Amino acid sequence: MKAKTLKQDKVNIITLGCSKNLVDSEVLSGQLAANDTVVVHENAKLDHNIVVVNTCGFIDKAKEESINTILEQVSLKKKGKLDKVYVTGCLSERYRGDLESEIPEVDAWFGTLELPLILKQFDADYKTELLGERLLATPKHYAYLKISEGCNRTCSFCAIPLMRGKHVSKTMEAVVTEAEHLVKNGVKEIMLIAQELTYYGLDIYKERKLAELLRRLSDVQGLEWIRLHYAYPNKFPLDVLEVMKERSNICNYLDMPLQHASNNMLKAMKRQSTRQEMEELIANIRAINPDICLRTTLIAGFPGETREDIEELKDFLTRMRFDRVGIFTYSHEENTSAYDLADDIPADEKQARAQEIMELQQEISYEKNQEKVGKIFKVLVDKKEAGRYLGRTEFDSVEVDNEVVIHSTKKLAIGAFVQVKITKAYDYDLEGEVVAE
Repeated sequence: MKAKTLKQDKVNIITLGCSKNLVDSEVLSGQLAANDTVVVHENAKLDHNIVVVNTCGFIDKAKEESINTILEQVSLKKKGKLDKVYVTGCLSERYRGDLESEIPEVDAWFGTLELPLILKQFDADYKTELLGERLLATPKHYAYLKISEGCNRTCSFCAIPLMRGKHVSKTMEAVVTEAEHLVKNGVKEIMLIAQELTYYGLDIYKERKLAELLRRLSDVQGLEWIRLHYAYPNKFPLDVLEVMKERSNICNYLDMPLQHASNNMLKAMKRQSTRQEMEELIANIRAINPDICLRTTLIAGFPGETREDIEELKDFLTRMRFDRVGIFTYSHEENTSAYDLADDIPADEKQARAQEIMELQQEISYEKNQEKVGKIFKVLVDKKEAGRYLGRTEFDSVEVDNEVVIHSTKKLAIGAFVQVKITKAYDYDLEGEVVAE
């Protein structure tokens, strides 16, 4: 029997925060695996001896979760259950100096763009030829695809540029090659992500190139769904909608975080758009593509937000009737321009305002889902859970949108597409039966 010290290292990667972080973890996994290091994501077996915590530093709750996770892993190390604990990601990028002194048991800290330095800890080389070759932490039939890094915007509430730097687009060739590799390995749906999708190409091509990128991705054989996340309303490239209409494998779906609708708040948030401009944009989007599903995210409790601002936001939602809405409560972040403002709304009031907004949206979502009853949709089967198949339509993204409970007399393959007739609709979910094609 080999001595314990001679056992091969096994690395577990724990990912916190957004899908962009998840992609970073997948890339790290692919690099480690290519260097003959055994690597897993979120290892439930607990048979690993090294942990990499990929942290989030976006808002207070995310920072708290990241710190608690680091402390949990350090505790396991103290008990002799781990040999090494490494920390990377946004929290580490932003607060490394403070964290190093507060949690000295961590073996090394890394920023968001220091992948080669992480690999050195494992005597591994960064392999530039591994374009797109990553170990997916998602089910094999869908994947996130990051088309750029960083952000040039100066939204007053947002610390992302502090942690991710300026906007840097990948080349179209690199994105398409990565997509081809993902499809070759069984991926059927790709979700395009970035801090701002619609800025894509300005830095390297000197013009917005998202529409052309979509055309090239749409031509990838075997790619059945392409979904767009994180568009920005200011100077939105409407040619994207034309491509979406003409290409059947681009989902009629757009995630466009607007953050607020009161002009006072939009100005204070440095959003570079007015309510009127946003309403005109939404009208144009729907005129070009009437079938589109629009998702947005909002912030409640920004400094100085009044009752009038909330009422204006509710009126905006009533008029615009978004298909999906998510909401955050404002988090007072150091080194953002909003940090100079008084964080004058108590946490419970922020939460109450967010709840009020979501109750309004819940009614709208219910009404929109009711309109789907009796209609037939192409549904991607995501999983089987508690004896039921769960899937999504092209109008629903992973985790944040509707799920479809699929009733079928036959066994369904995970990752397969089926035609489903909707029989029941709820606030945020649908039920339906598989129909013969």
